[in-house]
Amino acid sequence: MATMKFMCDAERCIECNGCVTACKNANDVEWGIQRRRVVTLDDGEPTEVSISVACMHCDDAPCIAVCPTETLYQRDDGIVLHDKDLCIGCGYCLYACPFGAPQFPQQNAFGERGKMDKCTFCAGGPADSKEEEYQKYGANRISEGKLPLCAEMCSTKALLAGDAQTVADIFRQRVVQRGHADGAWSGNPRADADNLAYDATRQG
Repeated sequence: MATMKFMCDAERCIECNGCVTACKNANDVEWGIQRRRVVTLDDGEPTEVSISVACMHCDDAPCIAVCPTETLYQRDDGIVLHDKDLCIGCGYCLYACPFGAPQFPQQNAFGERGKMDKCTFCAGGPADSKEEEYQKYGANRISEGKLPLCAEMCSTKALLAGDAQTVADIFRQRVVQRGHADGAWSGNPRADADNLAYDATRQG
């Protein structure tokens, strides 16, 4: 079975926040929740890079290890999901996650945070009906054979999603092509000069 992963190619990300908007539109998340965000390092400097960050669906997810109510679990395809009916809003997952993926809608008295929300890789979550699933977790595009909308809507194809081996192969080919005389970012006649989303794996 495929192991599903995200990867952001920092050399291609232009900080357009299209992935953030696509995620909000697909999942109809409540105000104040950002399942995906774009982080820029060295802003304004020659070394500036941007990356799109969300739940990375870790192989050995620390959030799962610290959750006292077993809200978080991992599917066979590697996607880390959560059961909102079990969440008590303790925030342990937020402290354990190195990517800051868990989001909480409230900050009330006595540390009450509300039910945790995070990226589901557009795979929904446990629910009795499709309507309830969408209301709690957003779109379930994986069940329809589609990739997460954030990756599909990325204008420069910086954000990759899918089988880990396929994603790694695409990125590996890009790295090889970048440093090559006929690579994707050179004057390659096979590439449209105005198309920053040129896929280096395309032939012909």
